[in-house]
Amino acid sequence: MSATFDQARDFFVQGVAHYQAGRWVQAEASFAASLALLPGRVTTLTNLGATRLKLGRPQEALELLDEALAQDPQDLEALGHSASALAALDRHQAASDRMARLLALDASSGNAWSLQGSLLKDLGRHAEAVLAFEKAIERGADAELHRYFLASLRGHDAPPAPPLHYVQRLFDSYAEGFDQHLVQVLNYRAHQVLVQGLAQLGRRFASALDLGCGTGLCGPLVRPLVDHLEGVDLSAAMLAQAQALGCYDRVTQDDVGHCLEAATRRYDLVLAADVFIYVGALDGVFAGVARQMDTGGVFCFSVEEAAQGEAMALRSSLRYVHSEGLLRTLAAAHGFDVIRIERQPIREDQRLPIPGLYVWLQKA
Repeated sequence: MSATFDQARDFFVQGVAHYQAGRWVQAEASFAASLALLPGRVTTLTNLGATRLKLGRPQEALELLDEALAQDPQDLEALGHSASALAALDRHQAASDRMARLLALDASSGNAWSLQGSLLKDLGRHAEAVLAFEKAIERGADAELHRYFLASLRGHDAPPAPPLHYVQRLFDSYAEGFDQHLVQVLNYRAHQVLVQGLAQLGRRFASALDLGCGTGLCGPLVRPLVDHLEGVDLSAAMLAQAQALGCYDRVTQDDVGHCLEAATRRYDLVLAADVFIYVGALDGVFAGVARQMDTGGVFCFSVEEAAQGEAMALRSSLRYVHSEGLLRTLAAAHGFDVIRIERQPIREDQRLPIPGLYVWLQKA
């Protein structure tokens, strides 16, 4: 028995080391080996469940975590990971209930309040979500990030841009299966509308920059219209998929603003499909594009449309919206003529179309 325990402990320690290093496959193998030797141990069940959650298998994770909680209903780690698994399965009410159990036992974790705030927001319980995000800040969670969350719920005091680390982490986590979900589930079509509008101009471009190229949805569509195509995105995981397409001459990991400031190449086409919702204030973007573009160059992009009376706002979806009036003002201020502005949906959200503006500008 002692030899078995020692071997199980060694596997468990190896699993922890793999987990902490982000080696999820190896961590899973080690924890599973430990569990096979000593079945039913709460710590092993919890760690194996957390690992399978990292591997994108939330249902398997939940089964292990529920087994752990059946033995110890007050295990904080099992409660937290199981709430995350339930959230990944779109069972937000059950996830929030589980977080409430955790917080009743220990209300000291800023990360726990943050997760509860996100769950309450997704459930439409915005007043409760505000309180949870405030508690997250009080307990040491990322203040910049949570003030951004709070601004999206309160409808005022929106920062001019989201935290860059939030955007990068968000899209790194979305990279796997992103295209299929966006196009087939959400009926996203901004890339198609923008490039169709470019094709109607009947011209070819020498050098193009795809701002916020993501996984490269625009790349194959715009490539036939350009001699040289570059892509830039904040997410390394997204860029890896864009580069694998083989239609970009160069891809660069960077944020939109810094990329435009640092650019040494001139572009006669800059496009940004569904990007500015995660940029916010666009003065710097317009100025940067104008600096890198000669007369006659084309700047085209999509935005989610603001409500009447708004210029720019941050929605509870954590996406920025912009008005036609603001975009026309920015275009005039930075030396662009308006070729065309169209109103069409960007995508769907809970099967409802999201109003969008598609804009094609020309450098005067």
